[in-house]
Order: sequence, then C-alpha cells, then structure tokens
Amino acid sequence: MVEIIGEKLILKEASETDIDELYDWKFSEKGREAKQWNGPYIPEDKMTRREYGWMWALDNNAFADIPDALVITVNQKVVGYVGAYWVDKNTNWLETGIVIYDSHYWNGGYGTEAYQLWIDFLFNHSGLHRLGMSTWSGNLRMIKVAEKLGMEEEARIRQAREVNGEYYDSIKMGILRSEWKGSKKKL
Repeated sequence: MVEIIGEKLILKEASETDIDELYDWKFSEKGREAKQWNGPYIPEDKMTRREYGWMWALDNNAFADIPDALVITVNQKVVGYVGAYWVDKNTNWLETGIVIYDSHYWNGGYGTEAYQLWIDFLFNHSGLHRLGMSTWSGNLRMIKVAEKLGMEEEARIRQAREVNGEYYDSIKMGILRSEWKGSKKKL
C-alpha cells in the first residue's frame, strides 16, 4: 500500500470510502467549481457511483507496483487526487495531473506539495525518462505549479481549447529525469 507523507498532506492509495468521497466531489454540486479549471473543455457524462468505483478498480497500475492515481488527504479528509497515464511506454513517457476539488485548499501550497511528491515518487520508483502535463492557458495556477517544479513549456497549440465561448491555448509542459534530479529542491 503506497502512502507518501508530506508536510501538509498525505498521498495514498484510495479506499472505497475515499472513492465515494471523490465521486461526491466530482459529480455533486459542491465539487463542480474545480471543473472550471480542470479540463473544462472536456465533456463529461455523469457516472453512477458504482461505475466510478469500477473505473478506479480497473487496471490501476502505471507499473507493477506503482498505482496510476493516489488520493490527496489533509487531516484525513479527501481533497483531491494525483494521477498519471501512459503517453508512450516505448519511450518511458507518462502524462501526469492533479486536481484539488476542495477550494479551501487552493492557493495554500497544497497542490505544489502534492504534485512534487507525486513526481518525485514516479521518478524514484520507475525507469521513466520523462513526465509531462497538459492544461489550458486559462489555468494559470497549474502552469505556475508546473514551472515551480521545474517543468518547461514544450508546446503551445494556439486557440485549441474552448471555455465558456472563448478560445484558449493548449499548453504542454514536461520535465526529464535528469532535470528533476538536478534541480530538485525543497519548496
């Protein structure tokens, strides 16, 4: 069972109770505020609680012993999760992401700490060559977190994301293993 303890939070594998709480954040009214920032251009069909649980139960390992997602908890309260998915196994390239549903934990360094712990874990427990992330130019907080952790903008696809009738650029950022080891510092 993976559990990563930080200063402000813990990343851990999801229990059934955690998955239920994530479901509530993702699909109930209280959690919809996060959708304004986390891929608002991606249409999402509502799942049943059971379907959402099955999604978490499916092949949930990026590698044999590395889950593809961990829950973010603060004082034993589920506030979001970090995740990863393969872009190209042949070149050891994972795409990563983070969402904090509870807006009480925005702008307090929780996202930066969670994302740093996640990237560190992925590089330290795998042979990954690179990690990436994608967002949209309107999500300035995510871009700042990625920059703070040493990621560089690698691609900007102009006006590729439509949010509330306005076009934004799609942003691709990434970091190589050698850059992470060489630039890792306490934030």
